[in-house]
Amino acid sequence: MTMTTMTTLAAQAAAHPGPWNDGPGAHDAPAWWPVFPITFGLFWVAVAVTGFYLIRRRMAATAAATARASDPMARAQSLLAERFARGEIDEDEYHVRMSALRNGA
Repeated sequence: MTMTTMTTLAAQAAAHPGPWNDGPGAHDAPAWWPVFPITFGLFWVAVAVTGFYLIRRRMAATAAATARASDPMARAQSLLAERFARGEIDEDEYHVRMSALRNGA
């Protein structure tokens, strides 16, 4: 390619810069540009709300587990249910012992 050809190509490119620079108002932003910052903001609000929800849920579950562990009656009923599930006691014995726990005997 000679220098004359390159000069000619450069002159043609400068004369017709392309569709992105045609006429007045060619550099204006599209009318729907607010969609992007609004979507970005809503995304971060959703992340914050989800984080808050998960932390609260975890705290509530931990508090409930602590309350169950500190209640001796609940622990006794849970242990009785586990023994029944493992087959160590039969259904009649389970009901007798559960009623004894409920009646405070």
